[in-house]
Amino acid sequence: MHFQDRTEAGQMLAEELVGYKGDNTVVYALPRGGVVLGVEVADSLNAPLDLVVPRKVGHPDQPEYAVCAVTDEGHLVCSRREVAQLDPAWLTSEVQKEQAEAKRRRKKYLARRRSVPVEGKTAIIVDDGVATGLTMLAAVEDVKNRRPGRVVLATPVVPDDLAQRLERYVDELVVLDKPKVYLGAISAYYDDFNQVEDSQVMSLMKKAPKSKKHV
Repeated sequence: MHFQDRTEAGQMLAEELVGYKGDNTVVYALPRGGVVLGVEVADSLNAPLDLVVPRKVGHPDQPEYAVCAVTDEGHLVCSRREVAQLDPAWLTSEVQKEQAEAKRRRKKYLARRRSVPVEGKTAIIVDDGVATGLTMLAAVEDVKNRRPGRVVLATPVVPDDLAQRLERYVDELVVLDKPKVYLGAISAYYDDFNQVEDSQVMSLMKKAPKSKKHV
């Protein structure tokens, strides 16, 4: 399956999630790209939009290769095999650095907008694709800590083998395409996958649906 851009992918996801429309749902987007889809889903479901902000901790020799992921709230997911070979002091320092960056980004993106209460409700976590899973699993653990009644992971594309693993961590996985032969990058499934800038995230969040009691 191929998507024109993130907006189209978000609209398609929203169609699959129509059963969650109403006051009992909160949508969580992963910045930056996931926010474009999150706005579409939240608008369609008439649900408030919030953020969960995970950050990758890259291997010291290959920074693009994730060994851990941590959220602004400190929820940490790591590859046991990888971290067993790393200096614990280095890892602690990197985790703290990335958590601080996640906090900075959340504050920048949301300004004074408060978190939306989700206890007992359905939490829908949205991103523009999942390639390796560590950052998404950190996001899932973060949202679970907020005690929702149900956790749904919604994304346009996930490799089939990873989708099978992710299903163990959520109540429902909603995916538009689960390729058995992965093309190597989420961008390969989009015609337009331009980088989403901070300014665009802030603009989208200003316009996004809010909880009326928490604006």
